[in-house]
Amino acid sequence: MTAETTVHSHSHRHDHDACNHSHGVIDPSVASSERGLWAVKWSTAGLLITVLLQLGAVYLSGSVALLADLLHNVGDIISALPLGIAFWLGRLSPNRRFQYGYGRVEDVAGVMIVLIIAASAVATGYESIQRFIHPQVLEHLGAVAIAAGIGFIGNEAVALFRIRVGNEIGSAALVADGYHARVDGLVSLAVVLSALGLWLGYPWADPVVGLGITFALLHIVWEPGQTVLTRLLDGVEPETTDELQQALEGYHYTNLKARWMGHQLYVQVCLVVDPEVSVGKGNAISDQLRHHLQTEIPYVSNVCIEMQTKS
Repeated sequence: MTAETTVHSHSHRHDHDACNHSHGVIDPSVASSERGLWAVKWSTAGLLITVLLQLGAVYLSGSVALLADLLHNVGDIISALPLGIAFWLGRLSPNRRFQYGYGRVEDVAGVMIVLIIAASAVATGYESIQRFIHPQVLEHLGAVAIAAGIGFIGNEAVALFRIRVGNEIGSAALVADGYHARVDGLVSLAVVLSALGLWLGYPWADPVVGLGITFALLHIVWEPGQTVLTRLLDGVEPETTDELQQALEGYHYTNLKARWMGHQLYVQVCLVVDPEVSVGKGNAISDQLRHHLQTEIPYVSNVCIEMQTKS
């Protein structure tokens, strides 16, 4: 057997091993799904407390801006449901029907989150226009300002939590939901401005702020929506490719490909080696590279490595 055929026969045998993404007792993809589910659960509990505290102030004041803020917080809670289901399914093992597991459900959940945000924007815009046409006298402006302040604190805490965990596990859907909460927090600050404007005698301040909230929500529909749709279509962000190329510095390789499956990154690469490399040496190089990639980029779950001799 020549050196070249030895390396290629190793390549065919090793393709099967290289695609196994768990190397130990605990599958890292399951662990990251557990962490994502944990983040969704506790951040949703925080938002629920915020909504309950704001509900009384909306009833007393009738503020459309505060109502918009409340509706968005409710939308945030609803959007967490498909995301929680996706993380729960992500813990299940692949089977004969779903041979790559259930990671793609997370991408679908991301699309649902974006659609929920868009629906909230439409509802807020409608209510704001109605308030222009049929203005109402608002009361208890102090309660509105306090409730809005509570909304800002609650949303910003949830945003920091979701974005941090989402970045840790590579979940675009969880990060998008985090930015949704952050914009809702800024919206709460805008409601404070609405209450101040009304107190100064400007009745149009409330619906104007409501329209401002609408445009803010449309903005976050656009940016996270691009990321979620890109991943759903098997696209990879340029910065992710840059990370992979940086991690592969020092190796001779071709045909680098990657795709997201939920918050798990699947990588395929062809290593170029000398014709004299033996099967054992090829195995060692592949194992070293796989370990290196999964260490440098924690959300790399599956690495398929092929071997090719230098021409």
